Amino acid sequence: MVTKNVGGLDRLLRAIVGLALLGAFFAFPEAEWRYWMLIGIIPLATAAFATCPAYSLVGLSTCPRKTA
Repeated sequence: MVTKNVGGLDRLLRAIVGLALLGAFFAFPEAEWRYWMLIGIIPLATAAFATCPAYSLVGLSTCPRKTA
């Protein structure tokens, strides 16, 4: 099981950025740079799964800590 390390506000911002980038990909079908906007898949996926591999590498987490 993968540990979630992306909190609520972080997930929301990642989803917004991902959707904006993918929206630009579809909004500008003739632009040469449009394929760079596919990078929006990454923040969208990390928002959907609530886990970020880069956060795991450096030991970071934006999830609230659970107390027992």
